[in-house]
Amino acid sequence: MFEPQILCFLCKWCTSAAADAAGTSRLHHAPNNINMRVMCSSRVDPQHILYAFKEGADGVFIGGCHPGDCHYVEGNYKTLRRVTLFKVMLQDLGIDPKRFRLEWISAAEGRKYAATMDEFTEQIRALGPLHLNEKALVQEVVKDE
Repeated sequence: MFEPQILCFLCKWCTSAAADAAGTSRLHHAPNNINMRVMCSSRVDPQHILYAFKEGADGVFIGGCHPGDCHYVEGNYKTLRRVTLFKVMLQDLGIDPKRFRLEWISAAEGRKYAATMDEFTEQIRALGPLHLNEKALVQEVVKDE
C-alpha cells in the first residue's frame, strides 16, 4: 500500500507548538509527515516547496498562526498571498494543487493538528504517488535562482 511522504513547514510559535501538544497529549495521527520548524510561515519560499517535491515529497503542508495572531504582525498574510499564487504555478507545472496545503493552527489546537495531518495524509494517499516531470520542475527551480 502506498504511504505518502509529506513535508510540513510549521510556524515555531503556533503550529509547531500544536504538533508538540498533540504528541505530549498522545494524540494518534498519521506518521507520514516530516516536520520542519520555521520562525514564521512567511519564511517558506516557493523554491523550498518545489525542492521538496523534486526530492520525493508527495505532499507539502504549511502551518501558521491564525490571521491577526502572527508574532511577526503580518507574516501569515504574506503567506496567504504567496500560497494563492503558488497554487496556480503548481498547476502549470503539472502538480495537483491538492498536494499543497496551508492551515492556520494555533498552539492550543493539538487536536486540530492531529486531525489535519490525518485528513491531509488520506487526501495525498487518494491522489497516489507524485509522478512529476522532473526536468520541467528542475528548470523552473533553476530559472528562479
